[in-house]
Amino acid sequence: MAISYMSKEAYERLSAELDEYKTTGRQEAAKAIAEAREKGDLSENAEYDAAKEAQGMLELKINTLEKTLANSRILDPKDIDTSEVRVMTKVKIKNKKTKKVITYHLVAEAESNLREKKISVNSPVGKGLLGKKVGEVADVSLPVGTVSFEVLDISV
Repeated sequence: MAISYMSKEAYERLSAELDEYKTTGRQEAAKAIAEAREKGDLSENAEYDAAKEAQGMLELKINTLEKTLANSRILDPKDIDTSEVRVMTKVKIKNKKTKKVITYHLVAEAESNLREKKISVNSPVGKGLLGKKVGEVADVSLPVGTVSFEVLDISV
């Protein structure tokens, strides 16, 4: 798994989520299995099967979060070079065709949230913008076709 760079806040949020899953989540899963087991024959007990499947999904989430955190590095905003678009930078771009201007914050996959204008560096737009400098144009292949974005500003 590749190294993922993220803010201290995102790292702490994911760590808290992992702790919640490991404690409360596991306790609730065990309780649900125990309650379903009390209802009789396990071979025909749909509630037991559902509880076991939910436990499996919980363990998958825990495993994924552990891997993400193990391969994460915290970036301090003061250490980020804004001479070009990089992870953890805010980039103001203009769609060359529609002239619409928007600012995105390029973040790690685990932090991405389109409502907050945080896009993953692994997304098509994020990949297209990485390494660009102010004034350069990024041609990004999207499902609607190729879109050209001009980089107007880079900040932290």
